Amino acid sequence: MNQSLKSFIKILITIVLSLLIGTIFILVTGENPISAYGALLKGALGTKLGLGTTIANFTPLLLTSVAFVVAAKVGAFNVGVEGEVILGGLAAAYIGINWVFLPAPLLLLACFAGAMAVAAAWAFIPAFLKAYYNVSEVCVTILMNSVALYIGSYLVSGPMSAGTAVPQSDPVQVTIPKIMNPSSANAGLFIAILIVVAVIFMLYKTKWGYKIRTVGTNPAHAEYAGIGSKRVFINAMLLSGMLGGIAGCIEVLGVHGFYLDGFAKDLGTNGMLAALIVKSNIVATPFMAFFIAVLKSGALAMQQASGVPKSVVDIITAIFIVIATMEFVIELKKKHKKGE
Repeated sequence: MNQSLKSFIKILITIVLSLLIGTIFILVTGENPISAYGALLKGALGTKLGLGTTIANFTPLLLTSVAFVVAAKVGAFNVGVEGEVILGGLAAAYIGINWVFLPAPLLLLACFAGAMAVAAAWAFIPAFLKAYYNVSEVCVTILMNSVALYIGSYLVSGPMSAGTAVPQSDPVQVTIPKIMNPSSANAGLFIAILIVVAVIFMLYKTKWGYKIRTVGTNPAHAEYAGIGSKRVFINAMLLSGMLGGIAGCIEVLGVHGFYLDGFAKDLGTNGMLAALIVKSNIVATPFMAFFIAVLKSGALAMQQASGVPKSVVDIITAIFIVIATMEFVIELKKKHKKGE
């Protein structure tokens, strides 16, 4: 049995196991699991609004999950994608509000460029500290997520505030077209897909992609082969940050039309989860991101139709995290034993 098939079977087992445990919780509530899951699927995919909502949820998850994978390929555990989404969205909002001297097409490009630049600069901090001072990128990025959140909250409650009860900025002057009204699905989906395809091509068909994978597998060998592992590590983290920034830009320009405080909640976490479940397989990651988007979109419909609380979806997601963590620890122990 080849490695790809083994990985697919493991992913399938993880999904089935999680849904079975979710079934137990549904039975405890006294509801029918088949009816509950049927309502979930219908709510997520069975109506135009539901499908549009699923697509709108999937778009940022696609980018944040691939952002995590890119960092993982170079040997980094980038927990800071959510902070990059926040600051990317903030930069896009600022440019979209204030750079009105630009024609609409250029303003749109400027929003994306600004979001990518700011998010990449944010990702540079943990990348540099890890590459040159061996500071844990996990600790740094976790702390930086909180800093990014507070920066966003301060700006939309003060200098960038629209003066509304809910902290948010003024509306941006350029938006990404909607594709499935009345949902929030927008043309950012196609941008995200094109970017992900380009990243997959880069990782497996270019010299830079080979360098990233080599550094992630064996930095010492990479140095021996003449690859500057520190530079490659930092550049891969910058790319990871850019992907997070693009996700933030699409959310601001395509979904909300302004910067909304807290808009990025769980986008980084769920993207990371999708990547972890498939062990950073960049081809499988989009499918897992879509599955998680379906769960999130259909949760409310399940609650309304069957009476099963939408927190059951959070339980299923938590089970995913537990299983992914267990596999990671087991593999770590195996590597440790081999080292001995």
